[in-house]
Amino acid sequence: MKYNKYGKTEANVSKVGFGGMRFDTKLSIEKNAELLFHAADKGINYFDTAPGYCSDQSEDIFGVALKQMRRESFYVSTKRMPSHGKNSKEHFDLIKRSLERLGVDYIDFFYIWCLRKPDHYAKAFTSGQYEALQMAKEQGLIKHIACSSHQPGNQIRAIVEDGKVEGVLMGINILNFPYRWEGVEACGEKGVGVVAMNPLGGGMIPKNEDKLRYLAQDNETPTEAALRFSIATPQINIALVGFTTKDQIDMASNIADNAEPITKAQLDKITNNVGENMNAVCTGCGYCLPCPADINIPAYMQAYNLKQMFGAGDDGMKKYVAEERAWGILVSSQGHASDCIQCGQCEEACTQHLNIIARLEEMAEWEKDVE
Repeated sequence: MKYNKYGKTEANVSKVGFGGMRFDTKLSIEKNAELLFHAADKGINYFDTAPGYCSDQSEDIFGVALKQMRRESFYVSTKRMPSHGKNSKEHFDLIKRSLERLGVDYIDFFYIWCLRKPDHYAKAFTSGQYEALQMAKEQGLIKHIACSSHQPGNQIRAIVEDGKVEGVLMGINILNFPYRWEGVEACGEKGVGVVAMNPLGGGMIPKNEDKLRYLAQDNETPTEAALRFSIATPQINIALVGFTTKDQIDMASNIADNAEPITKAQLDKITNNVGENMNAVCTGCGYCLPCPADINIPAYMQAYNLKQMFGAGDDGMKKYVAEERAWGILVSSQGHASDCIQCGQCEEACTQHLNIIARLEEMAEWEKDVE
């Protein structure tokens, strides 16, 4: 296993992190806890969970395992949303609750969870969450304050430049990284840690390997290529992978052992390769902004990529758009697809010459039931 520093902290973390949201809940808590032991044997020392994961069993599974591991041999992280508490006391009590479930004396990284737009970050302060995290840090109950964001790169930059967090957990994979890359660059400039979640696109990449063959090098699958991208990109400190089996742990660990760092030239090649093989897929460059109707066009085009890349039908897109509007990248848009005034300036600025207006019309139909 390869290791590096988490931002400018002293934490020496494994390039592969154990994501605790994909346990097989049909198995016992004790059986699932064996996965953490196997990961530790492979050199993985960063373990991430949250209340609510896996029918709210994940923190308990972690607790069974972590109590049997040397405390100095691992880093553990968990999360809470600003909306989970009404004041600093409630948030402080939630921190203590996670400590109890995890069976540890302190939590290494505590994430302000699921930031989807600037208002959510602001609520971390107005709800008393950040105050509670500071109190917990002063008492030695947590070591580092970080955040988990589903926002576009420019909004992540704004959080990083505010100087309140030491790390950002964000969704980055081989297909969507341009959409959040400005946030990654901001983290590098400020010495803030970068943890990449959803390296396999929430399972979309393994499910569509036949359409993504172009991503892979010789003797690897598209899934392996996607893992290699997140693991070997130097700007990413940790590739957080959700594990269900020991074989999955072995695959990610082997890639980490053998992958060479990805260079800037290789990043550019990957971007071009996606464009050449899927020339109608939005790369999220953002040249289409600003929009006079306050539509986050890159976010909508990223969502539309599901149809473009994988041929999702209307029913699938309606479900996906509803999820993204509630929890994902579409939350960041003030305007809805139906607000498009068809001025055409986005299409004029688009370097890929995408038919943005027509796509927004389709998105508006899928979005009707969730507006």
